[in-house]
Amino acid sequence: MPPDHGRSGAPRKRRRLSRSGEFERVYREGRSHASRYLVVYSFPRAEERPEPRLGVSVGRKVGGAVDRNRVKRVLREAFWKIAEGLPAGHDFVIVARPDAGRLAADHGEEGIAKALAEVLREAGLARGEGG
Repeated sequence: MPPDHGRSGAPRKRRRLSRSGEFERVYREGRSHASRYLVVYSFPRAEERPEPRLGVSVGRKVGGAVDRNRVKRVLREAFWKIAEGLPAGHDFVIVARPDAGRLAADHGEEGIAKALAEVLREAGLARGEGG
């Protein structure tokens, strides 16, 4: 596997939103869907590239740096496991609410994946089955 590929085998390049302008566009022009643990913003972009892109935001209310980094990692892993069932050509930003830190600590990736799949399903964004 070439070095620019992630664990899932898909190319890593441009799979993440990294610039503040990219986040701002998704926040401003996208649609939001919320649960107790997460807020998911989605924005269909005009580019031809079909793969979804992801940005994650975890604030200090979630916990200390170690807790925040764990929540970010778990959110990314959960998102990419279900990414094939999401609409093509969309940018997503997932914002972790303070209760997400407790959910990750108590139930790990499984709990976060279930919460993410639930909010995506309720938003009409997830196809097929989810967590």
